[in-house]
Amino acid sequence: MTATDSRPRVLLTGATGNWGRAALREFRERGDRMRVIAFALDTPQDRAVLDEFTGMENLEVFWGDLLDFAHVERAIRDVDLILHVGAVVSPVADQHPELAHRVNIGSMQNIIRAVAALPDPGSVGVVGIGSVAETGDRTPPIHWGRVGDPIRVSRFDEYGQTKVVAEKLLIESGLPKWAWLRQTGIFHPGMLALRDPIMTHSTLGGVMEWATAEDSARLLAGIAERDLPEEFWGGIYNIGGGEQWRLTNWQLQTALSGALGVADVRSWYNRNWFATKNFHGHWYTDSDRLHDLVPFRRDTFDQALARAVATLPGLVRSAGQVPGWIVKNLVMRPLTRKPRGTMHALAHHDRPAIEAHFGSLEEWRAIGDWTTFAVPEPSRSPSYLDHGFDEDKSPADWDRDDYVQAAAFRGGELVSPGVHEGHPREPLIWSCAHGHIFAASAFLILTGGHWCPDCTRDSAGYERQAERNPFLAQLYSAAAPARHDDPARI
Repeated sequence: MTATDSRPRVLLTGATGNWGRAALREFRERGDRMRVIAFALDTPQDRAVLDEFTGMENLEVFWGDLLDFAHVERAIRDVDLILHVGAVVSPVADQHPELAHRVNIGSMQNIIRAVAALPDPGSVGVVGIGSVAETGDRTPPIHWGRVGDPIRVSRFDEYGQTKVVAEKLLIESGLPKWAWLRQTGIFHPGMLALRDPIMTHSTLGGVMEWATAEDSARLLAGIAERDLPEEFWGGIYNIGGGEQWRLTNWQLQTALSGALGVADVRSWYNRNWFATKNFHGHWYTDSDRLHDLVPFRRDTFDQALARAVATLPGLVRSAGQVPGWIVKNLVMRPLTRKPRGTMHALAHHDRPAIEAHFGSLEEWRAIGDWTTFAVPEPSRSPSYLDHGFDEDKSPADWDRDDYVQAAAFRGGELVSPGVHEGHPREPLIWSCAHGHIFAASAFLILTGGHWCPDCTRDSAGYERQAERNPFLAQLYSAAAPARHDDPARI
């Protein structure tokens, strides 16, 4: 690279993860149009991963720690774009929640601080990565969602909680050029070999709108292109693969096992090993919005599944040749009984975990076996939760009445006596139904779906909160009024 190289410089964190590696491969294909600096920890593991990219002409590696401000400050010098993919994710985040909080929140703080200290903060775009986990359990029939729906993290999901905090930090940072992407489940080859108790948390009747690691990589590279629409900046987006990637968890389970030659995946499991609630995932009514701005979707499910199977060792690909009772009793049953597994909770009489996964011990006992199982077929007609204000109005036209109305629909009130109309990102003071006082912009609340941070952290108390919060209550009643018209996007 020469001093006169005019290609934009992109800093990519999390470069050694599944998404990060796919992104580097995509950046390699676009070497004539952009340069990338991979921010990575100087460990033998990270060095081994990055060996794949030895000789990549448009790649630099910055060895550093995102929790060291001096490292971050040096890494962002002279870059045009920061793609902050790096994070501690599940299942590691479940095993080490304190590490997840320290990394996922601390790294965002350091990036914001470093960019804000630049002579021209507006010269650098900052893209933060959130998660579908921020909106938690969306069990059918309330399985459609969009940005602006209630922020509600599943119980014991510390990863999701960290992403709620990081999202607020970036949106309220005052940086001139930012965007937040809520990533969905990433489909990648490693999923077929996953053997972690977290798999028992997935509800058989739940849904997810998936995206592949490769399509997600194309998204990141597209954001680095010079022709990126200006309207992209300052937005919160759901990443999703679109209609063909809207799968039920049962569809995904049977497709993955079928690709390994398993005739009937039910021979591997007991039905009541799987949680019936408290996971996360929904189908999006608004994921096309991001694709329209930054086209990235190419993969079909069949293509991605075949590609994933081709990467597996022969022993895994031939799993269907092993009698189901062997897999069930020697592999899966012990797995469910490991810490964080649903059967571990039952064996150890862990009442909070049992309530989270099943509602109660009685509800678990009532699940039944496979003879009473019905294949989930949730409605594919989009529906919309009420956001509690006039969505036909542009944020530039919001006034105090809009804020008062939105606060009341959330069971609280606007405390700030004065509001500057036309400034939806100014900090305001609010109160929730439980008397917590907090600061947030109208944009964060009306557009992002945030509300009281104290109540958000109290994931065990969401149902109680919903008794005084009509906005949240929509997620606790199958009879909750759902809009089937498409509200104007704001």
